[in-house]
Amino acid sequence: MQLKFIKEFKEFAVKGNMIDIAIGVIIGTAFNNVVNVLVKEIFLPPLSFMTDGINWENKKIILREAVTVDGVTRPEEIAIGYGKLLEAGIDFLIIGFTVFLVVKVMNKVRSKADDPKNTSEATPKNIELLSGISDLMEKQVEILEKIEKGRKK
Repeated sequence: MQLKFIKEFKEFAVKGNMIDIAIGVIIGTAFNNVVNVLVKEIFLPPLSFMTDGINWENKKIILREAVTVDGVTRPEEIAIGYGKLLEAGIDFLIIGFTVFLVVKVMNKVRSKADDPKNTSEATPKNIELLSGISDLMEKQVEILEKIEKGRKK
């Protein structure tokens, strides 16, 4: 039982699934850093400039002010930090738009690769084989139709 589990794990790891997942996580982490810089250094400064220098990251709606008595703050401030929500929303839009563009390009390349008549992209072997089988079946149907017409005469 244990040897079978280890064998299955080796097959899983060798087939590339784990490597693909690891690469995806690494690229995703790096992409997250790029998006954070893009939002904080590219998009938020012009927004702050257009709104007379408001720092959106620290914007909040204060529900209850903190009270300071004899140098001690009681109770603490309670606030809704909508600035971070705005920043997260911009992050989401950038990531969503980027993923949309990447998927769009990949679908375009994939559709070219899936067309066996298109020679600009390499067609996967399974698509080539299925295309060959389809062509043979069409020829077989033509032959059978000719035979059937010959019988009717």
